[in-house]
Amino acid sequence: MDAKKAFDYIIVGAGSTGCVLANRLSADRSINVLLLEAGGPDSNSNIHKINTVVDLWGTEIDWQFWTEPQPALNGRRINLIQGKVLGGGSSIHAMMYMRGNPRNFDVWNALGNEGWSYRDVLPYFKKSEDYEGGGDEFHGVGGPMQVRKPQRLSPVAVAFLNAAMELGYAGSDWDFNGAWQEDGAGLVQFNITRDNRRCSSATAFLTPILDRPNLTVQTHAMVTRLLMEAERVVGVEYLQDGQIHHVRADQEVILSAGTILSPKLLMLSGIGAAETLQSLGLPVVVDLPGVGQNLQDHLRLQVIYQSKQEMPTLEVLAEVALFTRTRNDMQAAPPDLQINFSAGLPQLAPPEFNATNPVSIFVPVLVQPQSRGEVRLRSANPTDPPIIDPRYLQMPTDLETYVRAIELCRQIANTKAFTEFNNGEVAPGLNSNLERYVRTYADTIWHPVGTCKMGRDPMAVVDPSLRVHGVEGLRVADASIMPTIPSGNTNASCVMIGEKAADLVLQSSRTAMVLSV
Repeated sequence: MDAKKAFDYIIVGAGSTGCVLANRLSADRSINVLLLEAGGPDSNSNIHKINTVVDLWGTEIDWQFWTEPQPALNGRRINLIQGKVLGGGSSIHAMMYMRGNPRNFDVWNALGNEGWSYRDVLPYFKKSEDYEGGGDEFHGVGGPMQVRKPQRLSPVAVAFLNAAMELGYAGSDWDFNGAWQEDGAGLVQFNITRDNRRCSSATAFLTPILDRPNLTVQTHAMVTRLLMEAERVVGVEYLQDGQIHHVRADQEVILSAGTILSPKLLMLSGIGAAETLQSLGLPVVVDLPGVGQNLQDHLRLQVIYQSKQEMPTLEVLAEVALFTRTRNDMQAAPPDLQINFSAGLPQLAPPEFNATNPVSIFVPVLVQPQSRGEVRLRSANPTDPPIIDPRYLQMPTDLETYVRAIELCRQIANTKAFTEFNNGEVAPGLNSNLERYVRTYADTIWHPVGTCKMGRDPMAVVDPSLRVHGVEGLRVADASIMPTIPSGNTNASCVMIGEKAADLVLQSSRTAMVLSV
C-alpha cells in the first residue's frame, strides 16, 4: 500500500461486524473505504459447506488463542477459537442466528447507552435479515444475510420439544427471535443460504460488493498499531508479506478486530490503563483503565444420554434450543440458561465415559455469567498473542447455575415424551459430583465480549456512538463494545452492531459536511 494513499475510513478486521461496515459505508460512492484483514480470503471450501466447519478449528484460519490456566476449571487452559479469515468467526462457527433477549439491550440502554434499547436495535436486526419464513414485526426480508430453520427434524429433536412442553415450556412454533425469548423451546435458526451453504458475514455482505471501485480489501494485513497525532488517530500501521505499511484515514479508523484484538491494538497504541502501559515501556496517549477489562464469555457443558434408537447424521450442531431462567427470583432479568440439543456422536463425549452409539446430547450454555475477566498485553511486541484470562466460574453463582442446568436436563430426559430415547445417563452420571463434573468438563462456546465496553462510567471505553473516550477519529465496532453479554449466540448481535455503527458513522459524516458548507 502506498504510504501516501489516504482513505476516508479504514476498517480494521473483516469479521462479522467489519464486513457489514464495509458494505454499508462503501454504498456511498463518494466515500473511499479500506478494509484490512489479518487472515486470508475465505477460499477454503470447508468454510462454505454445512457439515465441515469443525475441520477448520485449529487450522491457519483460526487464531488458535488459549486462555490462561483457569483455577475454577481445575487449572485447565481453554481453547478460544476465533476466525482469522474474511468473515471472522462467522466463517468458522456454528451459524446459529440468535439475537438475545430484549432485556439484554434494554440493560445496555439503562447503563447510559441511549439508542441501544431493544426497540432501537430491532430495526437493525431486521435490516440485515432475509428470513425464509417471511417478514413481520420481528423478522426482515430482503437483507443480505439469509436465515432459515432446519428443513426437517430428527425424531429425537421432536421428542425434546415435546418433553419441554410437557414441563410447561412453550414449544411447537415458538420463535426465540420473535415476540418473546424465554421459557420456550424451538427450532434453531441458522445463517444458511437457500442453496444449503453457510452464509457468513463475508458471504452476505462482502463478496457481492468486491467490485466497488471505492472499496479496497487487503488480506494478510495485520494491523500493529494506530498512527496518532496528539490525541487523534490519523491512520494505521500494518504488516503484510513481511513489510510494514502506513496508510492514512482522512475521517476515521474503525476497530472491528474483535473482543481479543481490538483492546490489544488500543493498548499497543498507548490507549489503556496508564500503569500497565508504562510497565511495558509503551507511551501513554490516553489513560483508559477499562481497555481489556469486563471480559465475558459463554461456557458450555455436555449432558449425554445413551439412546434406545439409532440417531441420524446431522449437518448442524444443534437442531433445537431452550431458553429459561434457573431461579425464581430473577423474573425481571434476561434468561441465564440456553440448552442446545441434538442427536450426537459418541466420540463427542469425553472418552472416559465410554459412550457407545447412539447418544443424544444436551448442551447447557451459561448465557448470563456473573464472572468477569480481562485481556492484557503479553509484551509490547504486536506479534505476541495477548494474555486472555476470562476467570470462568470465578463467581459462585455461575457454578450454582450450572448445577441447576444439569438438573433441568435430567428433568427433560425423564419426561414421558423422551422415554423412548432415554437409555440411561452417560455423563455426568447419576452418582457423580456435579460441581466436580462442571469444573472438569465445562469449556467455552467462543462468544467473548465486553473488553471495550460502551458506556459513560469510568471503566467505559467507547460512548454510545462507539467513539473511543478521549480520542478523536477512532471508533470500535464489534463484540467488545457490549457492556453485558446477550442471552444467546453473539453473531447476530455483531451484525446488528455493524448496521448501527454504519448509520452512526454516516450521520456524523453528513453532519460534518453540512457544518463545513
